[in-house]
Amino acid sequence: MTNFLAVERALRTAAPHDLFRTVRAALMEHFRALEVELLMADYSLTVLQPVTALPYTAEPLPVHASSEGRAFGSQEPYGQYAARDGAVDLHLPVTVRGDRLGILTVRMPKDACTSETVGELTDLAELLGHEIVVAERDTDLYLQARRASRLTLAAEMQWQLLPARACSRPEYAIGAQLEPAYDIHGDNFDWSTSDETLTLTVTNGMGEGIRASLLTNLAVNALRNARRAGVGIADQAALADQALYGQYRGHEYVSTLLLSFELNSGRAQVVDAGSPQLWRYRNRCVERLEFEAQFPLGMFEESPYTAQEFQALPGDRLIFVSDGVYAAASAGGEVYSERALARAIQATSLLPAAAVPRAILEELTAYRAADADDDAMVVCMDWFGRAAAS
Repeated sequence: MTNFLAVERALRTAAPHDLFRTVRAALMEHFRALEVELLMADYSLTVLQPVTALPYTAEPLPVHASSEGRAFGSQEPYGQYAARDGAVDLHLPVTVRGDRLGILTVRMPKDACTSETVGELTDLAELLGHEIVVAERDTDLYLQARRASRLTLAAEMQWQLLPARACSRPEYAIGAQLEPAYDIHGDNFDWSTSDETLTLTVTNGMGEGIRASLLTNLAVNALRNARRAGVGIADQAALADQALYGQYRGHEYVSTLLLSFELNSGRAQVVDAGSPQLWRYRNRCVERLEFEAQFPLGMFEESPYTAQEFQALPGDRLIFVSDGVYAAASAGGEVYSERALARAIQATSLLPAAAVPRAILEELTAYRAADADDDAMVVCMDWFGRAAAS
């Protein structure tokens, strides 16, 4: 425990840009580490990028064909014997509240790799993740390390607008992904939680490039502003609608699905203001949940919005998709939502929520007849419910 506390103290006092060098030196001093490497998951979640000297990282590792990727996918420590020195490489998930950031690899002598040491190093990798999230306010190092290629300006704006790509609590687990990751335009997702509620929004802004990104930025921030004022989701939609109409006078608008869940009961309210769809996987059956369609935000002046209700049960999986997913067509002209989407949801039923969006988007890529000409967004939420107080 003394060694753990020494590394923890070093991490908490390190400069934002110096976290990796600090943790490497501390692990070598206090845990007999021989080598240490930090890898960040790229924006598409397909490769792990080593953090090295800027502006470039070293050769990336594939998520689906590497030992590091195995630890990333399973979210469990994974050890393998190194090629030399009789050492062991420990691949440790760097994850913050369900958001998978990357992998910390620590090479150690075999005799130093005890179960107690593995447990402490696993906790330190999680602590490193928390410090990276804080450090990103003050340095670009870790954001740059995530880039397998250059982001468009519109994609830069969209990724900076997101809360994270995953989040987990005892009551639920969320995973989300946008594609094309390096050229995303107007799709977006957002969430916020309190002791009693979870608010989730999925957004599909019209247009392309900077135009779509600016529109979505205004919509998401208008929704956040209303949410933080403490009003319900129907009023959140109404206030965001007014903000968008005031700016664009109905020439531009945003399709949005807003939801608010009671963590105690699973009761949910929803405002369906446009094109994002909600699908449910329950008891091995997949079905689309349809609600009364209301006007997209900003289409008309002072549109009224009404919240509808549905019930989430423990064990439910909710899948939210944008039109870039469900409307994609195969070579034969069949849209993805007719049959293929349900098959993809079934096929990914054993994956954790954080891994489902990437898996469905890979299925979509193989299905459609041509390269995407629209954004594709998938959000997966597993509902566990809140355990009754004993």
